[in-house]
Amino acid sequence: MRIGLLTDGGYPYATGESRLWCDRLVRGLAQHEFDLFALSRTAEQEARGWVQLPLQVSRVRTAPLWIADEDALGLHAPRGLLSRLLSGGGAHSYGRRERRRFTTHFTALATAVCAAGRTGGERGDGTEAAGQGERGGGGRTAAEDTRFTEGLYGLAELACEHGGLPAALRSETAVRILEAACRAPGTGRTVQAATVPDLLAFAAELDRVLRPLSLDWYDEESLGAVDLCHAASGGAAALPGLLAKRFFGVPLLVTEHSVQLRSHYLAAAGTPLSAPVRALLANFHGRLAAEVYRQAALITPGNTHARRWQERCGAEPAKVRTVYPGMESGRFAALGENEGDGGPDTLVWVGRIEPAKDLVALLHAFAEVRRAEPDARLRIIGAAAQGPEGAGYLAHCRALAAQLFPDEAADAHAVGDNPVSFEDIGGAEVPDLAQAYAAGGIVVLSSVVEGFPISLVEAMFCGRATVSTDVGAVVEVIGGTGLVVPPRNPRALADACLALLRDPERRARLGAAARARALELFTVEQNLAAFRGIYLELIARAPVRRDTATVNADGGPRPFATPPEAHVLGLWPEPDEIFAPEPAERTPSWAGHGVCAGARGAGDGDA
Repeated sequence: MRIGLLTDGGYPYATGESRLWCDRLVRGLAQHEFDLFALSRTAEQEARGWVQLPLQVSRVRTAPLWIADEDALGLHAPRGLLSRLLSGGGAHSYGRRERRRFTTHFTALATAVCAAGRTGGERGDGTEAAGQGERGGGGRTAAEDTRFTEGLYGLAELACEHGGLPAALRSETAVRILEAACRAPGTGRTVQAATVPDLLAFAAELDRVLRPLSLDWYDEESLGAVDLCHAASGGAAALPGLLAKRFFGVPLLVTEHSVQLRSHYLAAAGTPLSAPVRALLANFHGRLAAEVYRQAALITPGNTHARRWQERCGAEPAKVRTVYPGMESGRFAALGENEGDGGPDTLVWVGRIEPAKDLVALLHAFAEVRRAEPDARLRIIGAAAQGPEGAGYLAHCRALAAQLFPDEAADAHAVGDNPVSFEDIGGAEVPDLAQAYAAGGIVVLSSVVEGFPISLVEAMFCGRATVSTDVGAVVEVIGGTGLVVPPRNPRALADACLALLRDPERRARLGAAARARALELFTVEQNLAAFRGIYLELIARAPVRRDTATVNADGGPRPFATPPEAHVLGLWPEPDEIFAPEPAERTPSWAGHGVCAGARGAGDGDA
């Protein structure tokens, strides 16, 4: 079958979220043909290019979410002219009828978004709580849901027919509509406090999120030609899938390893946006998530923690099926089958160094461990997260380690040594990831925020005993094969580490059980088997969409309309070309198609 894979900031680009998972999915399901529809987030991401695509990728369509307004619209006018596009001239200006349509649909969407703040408590970061209220999931009413969807799809139809939506969303008309909706009686206090600069900032963010509505992907040759849309995340990536279902009846499958709405909540406090803007964005993302879950034929979270968030945001439990993300286990096989347990007195932490990992608590916990076990060592292996925050946090952790553990020496003539080391993967002592886990007998995870703990699964593949904090999907992943303690509790973390340091037999039992669990649940093979069955199930349930070329005048099937060769991956002639009489000197229709479209370079555009 033909799958439309929808991504946001990931595959086929060389960097980004879910890149490895998407690549494994496409390569592992080689019996299907994939069309990629990818949204890029930054200029740097596009500059790094694509990964090498397999032959079953027949076409790639890309669109940026990051470019400036004038570039996105094909305009080079001064910014002040954008506010007059609805009423002035220009290639993207609307006529009276289009202006009236935009006003109607955007008013419906804005009213629903602002009304989302009327119930439920407000969060400390200025966003509205997504809890259950007397108005249903997320504090919504059916009337507000209807207004939101009418506004969303109305804007999509306007964009498909006339274009110009990005300019309209940033126009003075749009800002006035938002202001009226925010000032309506009964809206939340935070939303009511929005100023004109806040509304301008929200309109700019809304334009970026709704950019997929203005793409040229919605025709019979693009998304209308696929059998199934598979969104690799919610949010903007799922928008093309919503429109494909609405315009062409294509079923939508949504996979979320981390729920987009939860990610928005976690990232909101770290942005320079004001509280009213964050509240409006949270309301919009909550509405969008509910509509995506409502229209999806099936939702596949990567863990139960994500599933709880999805159901809290309105997903029907009957449509939600947990499928764990598959991970490569082969590179850890030699270490996992080895009976050795690394350094018996060494604790290992592996990951990306950033504040969410709470290495400060780990260092304080290790201070307690050292007081009880003077020979214990701690190896922190990984690089700092990109940006100044990651580098600053690494410097802070190094300074704290130097303060808590001054260099120790055996005598007055020996060189001092620190029991805590910070190392990068790829050096002489830790040449690869497997050697990082081989460096110690116990792997520690001290995070205060975590989605699906990848480093924990890798440690389980290696047969290592683990001590982890109870965050995200940790308990679900561990399943009784490791010790779990509350987050931000150095004393509890130290006690758990000491319990395993002093009991090598228990370490061995837990490590063996962890490896068996990981091989059963978290391999690439089980993930591919799950989606292989899901694809067939959804296609079997979807109504038949017949091509006019394959039916006769009575509407019945046209015999031999599509030859068997057409099901082989590659470019083949249309049925009309097959049955048409061929001129004497005509070149065969298959000549020149020896290379599949998926093998073309990244610079070929709509490859």
